[in-house]
Amino acid sequence: MPAILAITVPFFALVLCGYLAAHFRVLPESAIPGLNTFVLYFALPCMLFRFGAATPFAQLLDPALVVVYGVCALAMVAFTIAMTLQRAAGGSGVDLTNAAFGALVAAFPNTGFMGVPLLVALFGDRAIGPMVVTLLVDLILTSTLCIALAQMHGHLAGHSAEDVPLRVALGRSVRGALGNPLPWAIVLGAAFSLGGLALPGALGEIVKMLADAATPVALFTIGTVLWRAGQHAHTRTPAAQYVPVALFKLFVHPLLVLAVGLLANAAGLPISALNLTVLVLAAALPSASNVSLLAERFGADNGRVARIIMTSTTIAFVSFSALAWLLGAGAQA
Repeated sequence: MPAILAITVPFFALVLCGYLAAHFRVLPESAIPGLNTFVLYFALPCMLFRFGAATPFAQLLDPALVVVYGVCALAMVAFTIAMTLQRAAGGSGVDLTNAAFGALVAAFPNTGFMGVPLLVALFGDRAIGPMVVTLLVDLILTSTLCIALAQMHGHLAGHSAEDVPLRVALGRSVRGALGNPLPWAIVLGAAFSLGGLALPGALGEIVKMLADAATPVALFTIGTVLWRAGQHAHTRTPAAQYVPVALFKLFVHPLLVLAVGLLANAAGLPISALNLTVLVLAAALPSASNVSLLAERFGADNGRVARIIMTSTTIAFVSFSALAWLLGAGAQA
């Protein structure tokens, strides 16, 4: 456990530093979108490009891992929406839009800002391949599906002012996913890996400097985004509407990935113990912090989403560290 904590404590401490800096106005709120933009469009794409370029092409998109993680992502979305709407029938007041965003935070871990550097710190470069799989599945499949379902609320409820058929909603969501720079950074890195290419000296050094900044700035930014989401929450959400979803994220999701991975292995899909461990720990990460910004943009209950993310991030320090220790990550660090 000490070996695990030596890695996880600094990661979560930087998140706390960002939160406190924003809370005490050391960092002005107006600077938070700029920090987020720097990480999303500059530092993190450079880090993912370098990882992709340095990893053998065959390891970047293992079909068996795509199947396992993709099936689990769809199952988590369906399970969370079903549980949320079942509770809504009992008077919780959560509609399809908010159920879909709850499903997104239940199925979409904070892979880019936290998971990739954290799992690479735990397992070394061997974690890059499975982490790339989780990131691509969540950016392309999970987020596209959940945002499309959120936009369908008006159509299903019969509100003509918000009438968005599934085909149109999916089209909008796909365009949004294609506008995210992270998948393109991975694709470009994979192309360099496949072609045995390398960036020329000065350009390579610029990319390296931006990539080196990604981890600390991304973790600090998570904290600032969590604080901002709390400040812009428009509702006071009862604990019963957000605590169960946070627990789904931290406990149901990794257990589901472990179970499906073991079943897939027994059925003949070649999944190594290391790759399955990385997938399980990726699923055990807290919810993606940027979903709160998406919820605000699409008119969902950002107060509920922010509280799910905050709760999962707080609990994950203990739950993720404990699971990593149980799975023997310390011995492989």
